[in-house]
Amino acid sequence: MKRRPLVIAAAGVGVLATAAFALPNLPPNPVTDSINDQVFQEKSRRYATAADAPTRGAPAFRLPSWVPKDATDIRIRARSTGEARLIRFTLGSTPLDGPQCTAGTPNRPRGRELNATWWPRGTRSEERPECRDARQYQVAVRGKRVYAWTDGTLSPGARQGQGR
Repeated sequence: MKRRPLVIAAAGVGVLATAAFALPNLPPNPVTDSINDQVFQEKSRRYATAADAPTRGAPAFRLPSWVPKDATDIRIRARSTGEARLIRFTLGSTPLDGPQCTAGTPNRPRGRELNATWWPRGTRSEERPECRDARQYQVAVRGKRVYAWTDGTLSPGARQGQGR
């Protein structure tokens, strides 16, 4: 039996396995962005200010209405095949007025589906529901940094097909 094809196949599997673990944690660049889009079906964007974030186009990268207009260093990671999103931003002089669900009792989210190197550990106990937009977010504030995620769960009173 010839070993060469077996060795080549094993090496290929090893390279692919290493890439699967390493690529999601590498800094954004055209190669990792393409692989994240195609393999992991995730996309990331970074904006210096809230004004730089889009107001039209891909809804995955529009900021929720409750994000202060003077927020900076905004990072968004979104699942390209669904509604899951992670958002991180730094507060400016406008404080976050606190997560609110004025339209009713918050829905129970399924759970955070995404991860990013900029997402801290242990936010679960700090998270509070935010339901002012169509999608319900879980929000944690640490100093001036705000971390928010959604799995696509609709806010109370929101209807499917409503904006984000």
